[in-house]
Amino acid sequence: MDELIEILEDIQPDADYENCTTLIDDHILGSLQIISLVAELEDAFDVTVPTVEIKPENFNSAKAIWAMVQRLQEEE
Repeated sequence: MDELIEILEDIQPDADYENCTTLIDDHILGSLQIISLVAELEDAFDVTVPTVEIKPENFNSAKAIWAMVQRLQEEE
């Protein structure tokens, strides 16, 4: 999870990733940041993020992103 927080802070440094649950809803992360994040997640955690997983509920919080990454790692 710490590595995920570091990736998020590199992409968008001005957010409280430990507590925020509205990263998408409040436009803290926009579409370009999501694209960058997906690429970083795939590289850092050796997963493939399918298009169907790119939806707000998977990206609204660091915890949701981490849960998605763990789920994708188990599936591979």
